[in-house]
Amino acid sequence: MSETPDPEVVELASKVFDLARAGDAAALAAYLDAGVPANLTNDRGDTLVMLAAYHGHAAAVAALLERGADADRANDRGQTPLAGAVFKGEEDVIRALLAGGANPESGTPSAVDTARMFGKVELLELFTTG
Repeated sequence: MSETPDPEVVELASKVFDLARAGDAAALAAYLDAGVPANLTNDRGDTLVMLAAYHGHAAAVAALLERGADADRANDRGQTPLAGAVFKGEEDVIRALLAGGANPESGTPSAVDTARMFGKVELLELFTTG
């Protein structure tokens, strides 16, 4: 038997995902400090880190990682936040993810594979130099 989700919980989760997309690091930090799970995922398996990374918000990524978010958590398609940041060419986000422990070899395709696939070879250097 499946339970109907509490509309207030759904509304709160939606708000937090919007904050990640918008890059509101302070508000995200406050919600996580108040008990929102650091690895909260949406219906596609995207975490808050994934959304913040994909939308180019390095400060939000750092705030989430500092509060226990998993830098390598892949979504339902096997994509990691680091691969998404490489695809988008977000160097500051890549640096924040690497500082938070992201593995460039994780995911399908990995961040390394993504950089090669899209000709972003300059980003490959970040994986060896940090």
